[in-house]
Amino acid sequence: MKLIHLIASMAIVACTAIAWFFLGSVLADRTRQSTSDMAAEVAGVWGPALVQKHPEAWFETPNAPGGRAMLPPSSSKITVDLKSEPKRRGLVWHRTYRVDFKAEYVFTNPTRIPQTVYVSFPLPDHSAGLNGFRFLLDGVSPAEQMPASSGGMTRAVVVPALGSVTLHTGYGTRGSDSFSYVFPDNRRVAGFDLVMKTDFGEINFPVGTGSPGERAGSGGGWELRWNYPDVLGAPSIGMDMPNLLNAGPVAARIAFFAPVSLLLFVVVMLLMATLKGVPLHPVHVFFVSAGFFAFHLLFAYLVDLVPLAPAFGIATVVSVVLVCGYLKAVGGRALFRIALPAQLGYLVLFSLSFFFDGLTGITLTVCSVLTLALLMALTAKVDWRAFEKARTA
Repeated sequence: MKLIHLIASMAIVACTAIAWFFLGSVLADRTRQSTSDMAAEVAGVWGPALVQKHPEAWFETPNAPGGRAMLPPSSSKITVDLKSEPKRRGLVWHRTYRVDFKAEYVFTNPTRIPQTVYVSFPLPDHSAGLNGFRFLLDGVSPAEQMPASSGGMTRAVVVPALGSVTLHTGYGTRGSDSFSYVFPDNRRVAGFDLVMKTDFGEINFPVGTGSPGERAGSGGGWELRWNYPDVLGAPSIGMDMPNLLNAGPVAARIAFFAPVSLLLFVVVMLLMATLKGVPLHPVHVFFVSAGFFAFHLLFAYLVDLVPLAPAFGIATVVSVVLVCGYLKAVGGRALFRIALPAQLGYLVLFSLSFFFDGLTGITLTVCSVLTLALLMALTAKVDWRAFEKARTA
């Protein structure tokens, strides 16, 4: 290949890289716009990330700061059942879920006289409605079960000296992204036991929350247990919903890294075609680049209409037929046998690595090293001086 042809071929690759950059930017902008537009809509229907606070109780006495003596629960038994139900809006999957919360709290009067104890149970802010809400204090349900305007239920009950009262409460609701159970700062938590059940296998705990003391697989999900027998400053408890593969970000990342796969493919094809006696012209490189670009363009807009895997498969078949079919017409079966595995490796497998977190970098490194090793092995015995003399003769 003449030097001017090599420079022209690299310029074509560079121009295609610019086109990929614009395609990736458009996809990234569409994804951001879709996320911002739909996030508020999804939160309005399904509710935000839910935070359930630990209940409080107190009785009034002049001997306590502020006239209130706080009574943390002496025993807490809680079950949280999480069911992931992701919803797709535009190019993005939103991590929505349903939760069934049930709890039993025991409050003990530490004094030797009866006390009027006020029990307050906070509810998650901005929840998408509470189904089956119940609040039974000492076995009695208030005549009015609606939460107070402050977002919780507060009721008074007379507790005998050294006696206790039990609160049974629970509800079902929906939320997005995560569920958390939090405690008042640096307060003592005693007799606490929370069991969380999930119907998904991927478990991630939000930053600042504690890990469960026990965990066991259960029907494709997990059963997790947090037990705090007597802890000061107990860490919060939480669960992030499973991460989902979103078509928009994947398509954008593939487009941004596409020039690497095209460059490796063109280098291999130019060298191998020259050794096979079928030198490629910059026009050939132009059509090969267009065939590669067709994969990303088709994939970028198919994901709006069909699921991710079928969109990837259709784009792959179309691009392979275009590129390998064209190179077979240019150089016959000899060039086709080189082009097909090269495109499957550099375009398809490299793009497929973006479907899995953490594999893109190692895939790029392995492809580059294997390409170098392959070209070194295939050209080690070539007498380049004799080869050039034969070409110019």
